Amino acid sequence: MAFKSDFINEIKTRGYIYQSSDIEDLDQIMSKKKITGYIGFDITSDSLHVGSLVQLMLLHWLDYYDHKSIALVGGGTTLIGDPSGKDKTRKILSKNDVEKNIQKISKTFSKFINLKKNSIIANNYEWLSNINYIDFLREIGSKITLNKMLTFESVKNRLDREQPLSILEFNYMLLQAYDFYHLNKNYNCVLQMGGSDQWGNIISGIDLIRRLNKKKCFGITSPLITNNDGSKMGKTADGAIWLDAKKLSNYEFFQFWRNIDD
Repeated sequence: MAFKSDFINEIKTRGYIYQSSDIEDLDQIMSKKKITGYIGFDITSDSLHVGSLVQLMLLHWLDYYDHKSIALVGGGTTLIGDPSGKDKTRKILSKNDVEKNIQKISKTFSKFINLKKNSIIANNYEWLSNINYIDFLREIGSKITLNKMLTFESVKNRLDREQPLSILEFNYMLLQAYDFYHLNKNYNCVLQMGGSDQWGNIISGIDLIRRLNKKKCFGITSPLITNNDGSKMGKTADGAIWLDAKKLSNYEFFQFWRNIDD
């Protein structure tokens, strides 16, 4: 299928699209005007890893074609932990650790998006830290059903394996949906992108915006970069391939790709 917008054409050609919602409508909009899109990043380490590279490139191409990219750092959600793609509960970090990680990781974003032009870095701690829990449950919790959340792969896989899923982690989905809602309301953000394991969370945000803001928004996921055994390549795996040259030299980065099987 041929797309009209430069951005959709670019990422389609590069194989960055795994799932999408109403992409034909999004393509029509992007061929006529500039939009704002975002990707959220958990800040569980002081560097991003190669598993985040495709997401960074999505932000790059959005910025390249003069749309506005928002790199959303999870200063708030990282304090909870995303259950997506995980077999066990993440380690809980302190606020100080998260803040230090944000300062270091922010330097990586500047290599992919132009922070002096349209694009920005946002921190969801700014709005999540001010939420009144009772009001949040009434306004947001009432709009997202437990039935639907239980169908999401990130939840279903953990429960099928009879592995614990804490209430803390379960709330993560509500908060990510709220992020999209907040960015739509305050930044006119209409597109959320992410890895394929984020599809359920993205759909929840789209649905929440439709219910509360009465607006149509869109989602795109990319294929995950996986290890040889098919597992998600991440920070917690042995020998993580960091994007920060201070944690992994250019030579070691090159050697990893040189030696790995296709």
